[in-house]
Formats: sequence, structure tokens, C-alpha cells
Amino acid sequence: MAALTDQVRRTLYEHVRARPRPVSRDDAAAAVGISRNLAAFHLDKLVDAGLLTARYENPPGRPRGPGRIPKVYEPSDLQLTLTIPERRYDLLGDILVEAVAHHPNDAQRAALRIAAERGAAIGRAADTTPDLAATIERVLADLGYEPEHHEATTLLRNCPFHQLAQQEPTLVCGINHAFLQGLLDGLGETGTRAVLAPRRPACCVELRGSTEN
Repeated sequence: MAALTDQVRRTLYEHVRARPRPVSRDDAAAAVGISRNLAAFHLDKLVDAGLLTARYENPPGRPRGPGRIPKVYEPSDLQLTLTIPERRYDLLGDILVEAVAHHPNDAQRAALRIAAERGAAIGRAADTTPDLAATIERVLADLGYEPEHHEATTLLRNCPFHQLAQQEPTLVCGINHAFLQGLLDGLGETGTRAVLAPRRPACCVELRGSTEN
């Protein structure tokens, strides 16, 4: 994202993405209206950021002339998404696609099971520390939940599935609940459970310690 904050660099990136074939430094400079050296600088920065790939190639249909083969650029496979507050629609989409593809006759029940399994897998793969509570809070923050601890309860100020939860609260909140309980299980947390407790616009789930009802 930082690589695209410069307007010239962003314009170059959009130009390369719009072309059907790789773009040379000369072509890019002419298209954007800057010097060849400045175009080369920004294009190479985009390569360093992983947004473009580069190689040396003669222009199609042109015989090779004297000197070096031109360096050309094309888009990489990297995809960028920025949402504030953070959303995780890709995670929810993966769960739903797997449920519908493999269990079309009972996709909702399958989605709950898959969500719990996915949460447990993320929990088991997390880097843990002796301070389990701090680990849980960090993992929740990394997932975009914006946790806020209050005594034995952790409130989740952000719903990573907000828009879809507004459309289908029963389905999406159920999946979210199963995912978070699976996450706790995967992290080895036995004294806390995920509880459905809708609080718009916050997450519909909160985590309650064993002293909470």
C-alpha cells in the first residue's frame, strides 16, 4: 500500500495493469509524461514491493537493435485490499464455498462445523506465549476483531463480517460464533467460551471467562 501512495508511481502501476502486454520503461515514461530515468526508478520500486514483475525482452515484431535488451514490466499476481475497520469476507467466503460445494444438502450445518475447524486450525498455528490471555488478544487483533478486555469478558469492538452479518445475521453470526469457539479451542483456552451477545455495530460474539454467566 505504501508503494502506491506516490501519485506518479500509482499512475505508472495503473498504466501497466491496463496494458495487454509487458510495458518498457520508454513506453511507460511516454504514457505518463515523465523522464525515462524517473519511470525506471518508480517501476523498480513497484517491483521491489511485489506489485510488478520485470524481465528483459525485445518488443514484439521489432528486430533486436544494438545495446541492451529492454527491461519490461507487467503486473504480478499480488492482490491488495484495504478496509478500515478490517473485514475478513475472504475467510467467510472460503467457509461458505466449502460447505456448499461438499455438503449442498445441509450447507448451514456444514458451515458451522467448518468454521469451528478453521478457527481451531488458526489457533493451533498461532505463535503462543506463556501468557495465554495476551496471546488470545493478539490473535483476535490480527484477525480484525479489535478486542477490549473488561474483567472476565472480552468485548470485540469490530465485526470482520459486518456487511454480511447485517444481511443474514442468523447464518453469519452463527458461523462467527463457531469460528471463535474453535479458535479458543485451538489455542488451548478452556476457561473462556464464545457467547452470542449481539451489540450493534460491534461483533455479535463476546468471550466470557468461567466466572461469567
